Amino acid sequence: MTQHAASPPTGAPSPEHERGEPTPGAPGVGRLVGLDLARGLAVFGMYAVHVGPAPGQDGVIGFLMEPAQGRSSALFAVLAGFAVALITGRRTPKTGLAGRQAVAKVIIRAVILIALGTALTMTGTPVVPILAFYGLFFLLVLPLYRLGAKPLALIAVGWALVGPQLLYALKPVVGGRVFLSYGQADGPVSLFFTGGYPALTWVPFLLAGMAVARLDLAATAVRIRLALTGVALAVTGYGGSWLAVRLVPGAAEAVRKAEQGSDMSSMSSVSSVSPDSIGIFGDSPAGMLASAPHSEATLSIVAATGVAILVITACLAATDAFPRLRRLAGPVIAVGSMSLTAYVYHIVAIWLLNTEEATVPPLYVLLGFIASVTVLAAVWSRFFQRGPLEWLMGRATGVARRIR
Repeated sequence: MTQHAASPPTGAPSPEHERGEPTPGAPGVGRLVGLDLARGLAVFGMYAVHVGPAPGQDGVIGFLMEPAQGRSSALFAVLAGFAVALITGRRTPKTGLAGRQAVAKVIIRAVILIALGTALTMTGTPVVPILAFYGLFFLLVLPLYRLGAKPLALIAVGWALVGPQLLYALKPVVGGRVFLSYGQADGPVSLFFTGGYPALTWVPFLLAGMAVARLDLAATAVRIRLALTGVALAVTGYGGSWLAVRLVPGAAEAVRKAEQGSDMSSMSSVSSVSPDSIGIFGDSPAGMLASAPHSEATLSIVAATGVAILVITACLAATDAFPRLRRLAGPVIAVGSMSLTAYVYHIVAIWLLNTEEATVPPLYVLLGFIASVTVLAAVWSRFFQRGPLEWLMGRATGVARRIR
């Protein structure tokens, strides 16, 4: 089976209550059930990347696997930003004692994620766990938690424009993306620059999620504008790259090499790096015109953010407009409500089952993972409000209430 690198985390684990300020007459906004649906879909997409069939193969299966590549992790990152906003006050940031306690909760959560992500890395699975990166992201965006939607969006845009260029300038110093052997970590250099989810280029996703969280998501007009924004970003990212490849001399070859260098579906160790791969951005500035997932280029960030916003908006609108859909999608929503547990579950299962050596076709392995986590989440949610790891996270962050 092909070696895989992590696409997300599960994204960010769900905060303790994840409650916004409900608008009278707006069903489902108090809990924002659509977020759990989006997380559940992202979990399945992540499983597809890690244990599913290769996206490059011919036929319907390969076509269905392609959308999950990189976009699941981007969706999780945007949802992680949403989680930070929910913890610190969604529409109105918390201040005073409540604000200090909320900040402490985020810091405790970040430290736990960094520790847990490091532990998962040390299991030696052919996956690059995202949890440690998420912990760092939480810490980096925390100073901005009091900002409104517009300044957060502007900072996200600025970061997406500057971060990749800065990473390219630093490439000779920090090196391109080269993964170590299984079970090894590369510390701060990996978290900030060379890892699968370098903070220098992934923080814009969280900022975008925080900006979206600040909006009145119960308003139809806001959802329409969000959907149009998602479309505009996706078209700009993918369309801009498509045009650039055809108009800029030498861009086509540079982008091809950059996309090989960012192939997270196979670059999980040094031994699996393609001979033609030369790391992030390829070997020329033109490689920064790539829109492929994990290419760390501006157009890639823009496009993936647009897709994530579209998915979140669609899930929020669908779960509010169609109560029957909410019931039918209940098992998927249950998975999304315990995304941290689902993420750790699949890493541990890959480790215990050694899926790389499995003789079972990848499609059946993927279906087994999806079915098992769905059943477990559905049964668990009938008796408990939160997943087991979410409950433990809540207990740990509860220490923040002692702050006075």
